[in-house]
Amino acid sequence: MLFLWSRQKEMIFVKRNTRNRFVICLLVLSFSVFFAASSFAAPEVTLKLAGQSPSDHPATLLMQEVADEIGQKTNGRIEVRVYPASQLGDYELVYEEMIRGTIEMACTSVPSQFDPRLELVYINGYVQGYDDVKRLFTKDGWIFKKMDELNQNLGVRLLGFYIEGMIGTGTTKPAKEPLDPTVDKGLLIRVPNMDVYKLAAEAMGYRTVTIPYSDVYQSLQTGVVDGVNGYPVAAAATILGDVLKYWYMTNYSVEVLNFMISEQVWQKLSPEDQKILQETIEAATLRSIELAEKNDEEFMQMMRDKGVEVYTYEPRELQALAEACRSTWTKLEGKMTKELIEEFRKEVVQQ
Repeated sequence: MLFLWSRQKEMIFVKRNTRNRFVICLLVLSFSVFFAASSFAAPEVTLKLAGQSPSDHPATLLMQEVADEIGQKTNGRIEVRVYPASQLGDYELVYEEMIRGTIEMACTSVPSQFDPRLELVYINGYVQGYDDVKRLFTKDGWIFKKMDELNQNLGVRLLGFYIEGMIGTGTTKPAKEPLDPTVDKGLLIRVPNMDVYKLAAEAMGYRTVTIPYSDVYQSLQTGVVDGVNGYPVAAAATILGDVLKYWYMTNYSVEVLNFMISEQVWQKLSPEDQKILQETIEAATLRSIELAEKNDEEFMQMMRDKGVEVYTYEPRELQALAEACRSTWTKLEGKMTKELIEEFRKEVVQQ
């Protein structure tokens, strides 16, 4: 009897301990779930970040880095959702939606139909290498300040630049004397719908036509056009690499995407969050410059691997093309105003 009583008492003790441990485990699990839920609470602000580059493009990868950093720095209060490959519309539509406040942010080209002076950032012939880029595209530089001023007049704020790379010309047929601007190249090429590109391409010896960005690949494939101008190496390789046959790395311009935010959205953010966005994108601009030259080389090799004939040149060989592009600047005064072009020459070219 004594043995049975002792055994029964032991079993009761074990059951109580087991039940206590179970209760403790439940409490620990409940607290873990509570804190996990707190850490991943729904964001207070969600910002759509529209892009025009493919999902695997360096610009899109940097956009995702920016989104992740903003989320981390705000402890999840701000969520930035990246929409690459013109998923929210082409850059013209996206800009219009930012003016309205229906798309919050973008890293795209900036259109000029709302103000022709916005073509300022795309003027050809004044940037011929990465030393120029590092000198000119900082937040304290004249180009940033002027572009921010022009954007804010329309209800969009400039936060920084994405320097994608130097620009060349891609074709499906060989160009005649590609370094001599006085020779008709015998090619019809697509240019962006901006005077800066049209005038520069024609000054270099090409005939031009404007085609929507989304139709360029098919137009090259079907022979509607013979080539493209206005594409940096990375975009040409990733978007058009399967259809281009020749690439002329003439460095006549630099591709600059613009990190922008709707002014309506900006004003709703706290000063602390505004600072986080600004500083994050400033750092991204510097990273993009560091990576651009490396990316140019990598994506030209990608072109070669796809069978594209790639031609590169020494700076001295490109002087005639640069001078031809600069000769068009006076023709920009009609739309961009003489005052702006003169200020551009003074603040940028003569530095």
